Amino acid sequence: MTISLPLFDADALPDTPQAPAELLARARSVEAGHYDELRDDDGGLRPTWQAFAEHLGGSVDELSRRQSELAQQILEDGITYNVYSAPGGNSRPWSLEVLPMLIGPQDWAHIERGVAQRAHLLNEVLLDVYGEQRLLCEALLPSALVLGHPGYLRSLQGVTPPGGVYLHVMAFDLMRGDDGRWWVVSQRTQSPSGLGYVMQNRMIVSRLFPEAYRSMSVQHLASGYRRLVDTLQSQAEACAGGEVPRLALWTPGPYNETYFEHAYLARYLGLPLVEGGDLIVRDERVYLKTVQGLDPIHGLLRRLDDDFCDPLELRSDSTLGVPGLLQAVRAGNVVVANALGTGFLESPAIHGFLPALSRHVLGEELALPSLPTWWCGEEAAWESVAPELSSKVVRSTYPGGGFSDDAGARPGMDAVLGPTLSATGLKALRDRIERNPSAYTAQSFASYSQTPVWSQGQCMLRGTSLRVYALADGLGGWQVLPGGMTRIGSREAGYVSMQLGGSSLDTWVLTDEPVDTFSMLPHPLTAEDVVQRQRPVASRTGENLFWMGRYTERVEQQLRLVQALLKLLGEDDEHDAGVLEALSALASSAGLVPQGSPSLLKSPRVFERAAVEALADPLAKQGACSLAFNLSSLERTAHALRDRLSPEHDRLLRALAPDFARRLTRGGEPARDLGEAREALDHLAMQLAAVTGAQNDRMTRDAGWRLLTVGRLVERLGGYASMLQAFVQHGAVHSALGFDMLLMLFDSTITFRARFQRRLEWPALVATLVIDEANSRAMACVLRRLRTEMGKLPERANPLSDLLDLLPVEGVGLNLADMATPGVGEAAVEALAQRLMEASWRLSDEVGLRYFAHSEPTEQTISA
Repeated sequence: MTISLPLFDADALPDTPQAPAELLARARSVEAGHYDELRDDDGGLRPTWQAFAEHLGGSVDELSRRQSELAQQILEDGITYNVYSAPGGNSRPWSLEVLPMLIGPQDWAHIERGVAQRAHLLNEVLLDVYGEQRLLCEALLPSALVLGHPGYLRSLQGVTPPGGVYLHVMAFDLMRGDDGRWWVVSQRTQSPSGLGYVMQNRMIVSRLFPEAYRSMSVQHLASGYRRLVDTLQSQAEACAGGEVPRLALWTPGPYNETYFEHAYLARYLGLPLVEGGDLIVRDERVYLKTVQGLDPIHGLLRRLDDDFCDPLELRSDSTLGVPGLLQAVRAGNVVVANALGTGFLESPAIHGFLPALSRHVLGEELALPSLPTWWCGEEAAWESVAPELSSKVVRSTYPGGGFSDDAGARPGMDAVLGPTLSATGLKALRDRIERNPSAYTAQSFASYSQTPVWSQGQCMLRGTSLRVYALADGLGGWQVLPGGMTRIGSREAGYVSMQLGGSSLDTWVLTDEPVDTFSMLPHPLTAEDVVQRQRPVASRTGENLFWMGRYTERVEQQLRLVQALLKLLGEDDEHDAGVLEALSALASSAGLVPQGSPSLLKSPRVFERAAVEALADPLAKQGACSLAFNLSSLERTAHALRDRLSPEHDRLLRALAPDFARRLTRGGEPARDLGEAREALDHLAMQLAAVTGAQNDRMTRDAGWRLLTVGRLVERLGGYASMLQAFVQHGAVHSALGFDMLLMLFDSTITFRARFQRRLEWPALVATLVIDEANSRAMACVLRRLRTEMGKLPERANPLSDLLDLLPVEGVGLNLADMATPGVGEAAVEALAQRLMEASWRLSDEVGLRYFAHSEPTEQTISA
């Protein structure tokens, strides 16, 4: 039977769908007291789910395949969520279910109206609290609740943001009660999370069900994101003094639980991703520290809470904030979204006063009510709710209040469920509240509605919470993003929390009106727009790119050195002592074995065991920073650059360390010698070839890429100079084996043989590895490329000639005749290698000082 709805094209549905009946038959029963999102009162599928199932066409078992595709896509895209409560606080793959949350047009119209009204009301409350404070004077809001909350910032009293907009983006957590009504459970007003995950969920799930997504008229999301940027851009114009305002997305950094979405959102919105250390306040203005110098920033979309934003006036131990930011805000020189000082509205106690505030401020009733709420700091409220405490949820009024385990709270949560407490626990909770009633707020307990989740061939039902976002339009109104973040509990009636192992659903808002086809592409660009849209390279970004280049080259050199050791130890012939000593010295200096390890000449097996143990040690526990250590360092550096790397490049870099570790422990046993590590080494070599290809051909040629390239070349210059010096010092170049080994380490064997065949003579070696600018691995070519790329770096206070003067003006500074003369030539090459090593070290330091540090002289006053 086909159910026709105004918003669905019934003609597009299959003639004989079997999926609806199967979905219904596989569905678990809803628990008593919960609203069933899947079935109606008669036990059949609700119209929205009927239509969705009909678009599945065949058997619902197809959902299992799509769930696997979804999980694979999340891994490939590197979508993560850091769970602080997990052991070690490690990141885990983002949890997303294959079935969406379906919201019909009538439900959404009610939600949209109520959320927009609440956003307007809360912004008006902020205007009053930081202005005339009439609401406090008339006791519509308790002064003790507002002024006693750490989220109220006295230092911003009297400061009104541009356009009077405090709340650019808000999040409201909703639930549907057992009667089908929607209720507001909580609200997020400082830096609401989830917008990046919302879009990522949509990108994945909509592709799994393209026919259903298209035919069921699911409303699109892009216009809301565009409006967020446009609003911030227009308000920042007042701070820009006639210039095109510059915006940035401010993240706490790569170790934040939702860092993936910060990077994703920055890339999607076209904003640079910055950390507190990237910003500086000078003369009451905010600047971004870039490799070109200081660039003004006029608007910040922040993703960290108030108290971390300015260590001078807020939390003094914060390393995430920008000293002096509040002064720049007071001076009206930067727009911060959301405005600082909005945190007190997140207190659950505020909900109890919103109905009266709505009538007083807006002259209308709340369209979307909160769960009934009592602030225990009001004596009358506490007296009325105390006898009913067993049926309430008790929450902390202020952040960080929390509960101890003996109060019945779940670990990491700031709420206690009265219905779950024993008589003893209930008494302990009551005593705790009576000692400090203002610290606690009681809310009515309600059971979350349950929505279908596909798991192991069945349709399970899970408790559901819907996070909806309101976005300011800059004209006094708010647009509600048609969708949101649906979160589910980890079991049927469980607490809904991502931190406690919950999951997420894509949220489909169905419309009976035309679907908004807006995309993130704005108005046609002008020539001026193109110039302004050149993305600045933050100093931190430049430094990470510089070190990405260095780590990439370092791993490649270490890999070649290990392969050389493997080749050497795999042969039974007697080896030249000079070659053994040269390779031992290089392995020790490169971190392949701990300092002090016996050389290959003294104890080759002990040396090999030390090298094998270090290969798989990412923490360098033995003091050897070998391949695993540098692969982990490369991965961490890449993690901080997610907003600049293509998905394929990012995925490849993330795979290096785990793939190498897995291949080193085939069968669960670690490699016992280098021979057993051969397959892992060969696979890593192929991956590195892909990484260097991505760095050379799939990155924008801006100042950041040039710093990456300079980093690689600096590392190559120092590494190759040390290889050349070691082989000359120990006389290894005089044997055929040493000759071939050095060519192998320089990756120049094919180049040499194409020119000189098997003429293993010193002049030919010098020509290939030192003089030949056509050989990309030769010292002369490395120096030429260094001079070229450094010459294109941004000019700063000092001319680039200061950096270029550290290198030979032309070639390597010596001619072939000086280096090819028997006896004298080897000493000249050894001295040259030493000079080039020292130049690489000095150059690395100078690049860091010039482009990554923004220090300036400070005046000190000495008083007697």
